[in-house]
Amino acid sequence: MEPIDNRPVATLEIMREVIKASPFNSLLGAEILECGKGIAELTVPIRPELTQHHGFAHGAVVGCVADNACAWAAASVVGDVVTSEYKLHLLAPAIGDRLIGRGRVIKASSRLVIAAADVYAVKDDKERHVATMLATIMPVGKPSRPAQE
Repeated sequence: MEPIDNRPVATLEIMREVIKASPFNSLLGAEILECGKGIAELTVPIRPELTQHHGFAHGAVVGCVADNACAWAAASVVGDVVTSEYKLHLLAPAIGDRLIGRGRVIKASSRLVIAAADVYAVKDDKERHVATMLATIMPVGKPSRPAQE
């Protein structure tokens, strides 16, 4: 998927800097693995302080991974973004060593991006699908130059 309206878009290198500048993502230990052309992949270690009373990753952490995957996939197409809304389905307990979020853009325009993400818990090198998300993402800012028709 190509950038919309000639906007400067997120790349793997840019997203690594964004994570460093984001206190919450730094706290989570988020690491971006892939970002470009409408897709993004990240990982977050499941540490005891990120779990709930049953010992698996808290739903808010799972939701954050899914939201980041959607937003970062969108940013790779339209540049700087904010999440407008999302629907999160928690499918199974997130038990394991780490979470992986894989996001993809479904449709992008200069005003809205519809993105989806799946989150997997990894235990003993086996992935278990634990959540899925559908999100509406909004670009912020303006294109760097007028779009070519």
